[in-house]
Amino acid sequence: MNTLRKILIVDDDPVVGKSFDRVLSGRGYVVVTASDGAEALRKIADEKYDAVFTDIRMPGMDGIAVAEQIKSRQPWLPVVIVSGYATAENEARARAAGVSAVLHKPLSPEMIEDGARAALAAKDAAAMPAANDSPLAEAPLALAKPLPETASGMGFWKSVGLVVGAPVLGLAYVVVLPFVGLAVLIALPFWYGGKALWKRAGAMKKWLRNVALLLAAPFLGLAYVIALPFVGMGMLAWMGVKAAVKRANAG
Repeated sequence: MNTLRKILIVDDDPVVGKSFDRVLSGRGYVVVTASDGAEALRKIADEKYDAVFTDIRMPGMDGIAVAEQIKSRQPWLPVVIVSGYATAENEARARAAGVSAVLHKPLSPEMIEDGARAALAAKDAAAMPAANDSPLAEAPLALAKPLPETASGMGFWKSVGLVVGAPVLGLAYVVVLPFVGLAVLIALPFWYGGKALWKRAGAMKKWLRNVALLLAAPFLGLAYVIALPFVGMGMLAWMGVKAAVKRANAG
C-alpha cells in the first residue's frame, strides 16, 4: 500500500492552495495549507511534511525567510519558491537559502505536478546513504580500473613482439611489393591501350601514347624495384625505433 506524501502550501491567497489540492489530491498527495510564514513554521514543528511550496510576498515573514527557517530546522526538507515576483535578486536569495527550485506564477497543472515530483525526488535522494562515503562502494570501481601495462607485464611483451615482428614485416614489404608494383605498371598500358583501341581504333595518337607507355613500363618498374627496398628499410628502421621507445617507456 502506497503512503500518501504530505505537502505544505504556504500562500496568503487561498486560491493557490486550492489549485495544488485540485491537481495533487488524486495523485497520492495530501495538501495542507498555511496562510503565512508563522503558521507554516508551527505546522512543520507539529507534523512531518515531504515538501513545502511557499510564496514570496506574504504578510509578516516573506517566503525566502520561511525557507531559511525551515532549512535551519529541517535541512533535508525540500522547499520550493512559488511566486509571480521572482526577480533575479529574489532568486539569488532563494538559492542561497537552499531552496530546491523556483516556480513562476501562473502555474499550470503540469507545472504543479512536475514540481511536486521533483521536490520529492530530491528528498528521497537526500535520504539515501551517500554511496561515495562508503569504502566498500569504491571497491568495485577500483577493481574495474585496468592495470597499468608496466604492472601487468603486457607493455614489455608488446614491445618484444614489435621488435621481433618489425623485421619480418619489413622484409615481406621489400620482397613482395616491388613485384606487385611492376605487375601493375606492366598491365596498365595494355589495359588502357586495349581500351583506347577498342573505342577509337582509328586514333593513332592514342595508340602511340599507349605504345610509349608499354615501352616505358619496364624502366618505371625497374626504378620502382630499386627504390622500394630503401623505402621498406626506412619503414623497418622506424618501426624498430618506435618499438624500442615503447619498451623503454614500459620499463
